[in-house]
Amino acid sequence: MKTRCLRHPGLGTVTVLAVAALSACGGSGAEPGGGAHGAPLVGVDYPRSDTDFWTSYIKYTPRFAKELGLRLETTDSQNDVGNLAANVQTLIIHGVKGVAMAPQSTGAIGPVLRQLSAQQIPVVTLDTRPDTGHVYMIVRADNRAYGEKACRFLGTELGGEGKVVMLEGDLASINARDRTEGFNGCMKENYPKIQVFGEATDWDGAIAARKLQTDLTAHPDIKGVYMEASSELSGTLQVLRQQGLLVGPKDDKHVFVVSNDGTPRELESIARGEIDATVSQPADLYAKYALSYVKAAIEGKTFKPGRTDHNSTIVQVRKGVLEDQLPAPLVTARGGTYGGVPSLRSDDTSLWGNNR
Repeated sequence: MKTRCLRHPGLGTVTVLAVAALSACGGSGAEPGGGAHGAPLVGVDYPRSDTDFWTSYIKYTPRFAKELGLRLETTDSQNDVGNLAANVQTLIIHGVKGVAMAPQSTGAIGPVLRQLSAQQIPVVTLDTRPDTGHVYMIVRADNRAYGEKACRFLGTELGGEGKVVMLEGDLASINARDRTEGFNGCMKENYPKIQVFGEATDWDGAIAARKLQTDLTAHPDIKGVYMEASSELSGTLQVLRQQGLLVGPKDDKHVFVVSNDGTPRELESIARGEIDATVSQPADLYAKYALSYVKAAIEGKTFKPGRTDHNSTIVQVRKGVLEDQLPAPLVTARGGTYGGVPSLRSDDTSLWGNNR
């Protein structure tokens, strides 16, 4: 029996999960290995495939499905909650036993979650936390800490004074809200002499570039930029280059830039001195543990708040809803500590962005 890939248009200590070497969907419909007839069928909706981070996640997913002995049905909602709702209908029709998804509009996903709950199909969300609705587990990193780490880095490098631009994501998403609140809160408490210009970008690199250009024109003394997503990298570098500001950190004109995701391109940009830091959001671990928890849900396992056996912490985010907060380190060119926050060097081999 072939695995099917659908492309829709438009804890105390965590229980050790069994691993079986079975084939999973990688987009080719390849024949699974032995024992596939008993392998659970799991639906995975990819939220988008137009950024380095999400294309990396998409590559990791079939690899870990194979390790866990899962068959996959995959869809791509293309950053649209209407597509996601339609994709879920398709997954239900095809008989999936569990679903992993990353809804980008976290306020609008409640009806979809209620439908899956009514069908007794467990859901694991990754990267984002739904504003309402029940899920078996959320696999995510502490997004407020992303903003705080960026704040500590910029606050240290700017000596506690100056002007910075924060290129926010889509504030309809819990991720953008958390990163924005974490950054603003840290700046207000620790670096009150730094002025922050917050710019909503809807996770759109072109919008981010345009707003950064406007801010630099109005405030040519801006010395720092925090990008809440790596999708803003190309536009930011282009604007800085056009302004004659894409210079090394020892140059007085240098603008310190912190990104978010830890993609290979970001790590290369740090090594070249184009940007200064990023927060490595674990694309590989999102795929691994989202699927691990889907399998655990199908097997009837339960979890509770506390440290896990994979260097993370499960917390209760609201009644009956748990979130496994995976590690997401600050990454810099030389390592070191910034405002009390340790960092890894950009060439550290433990970073997923260095292991393509």
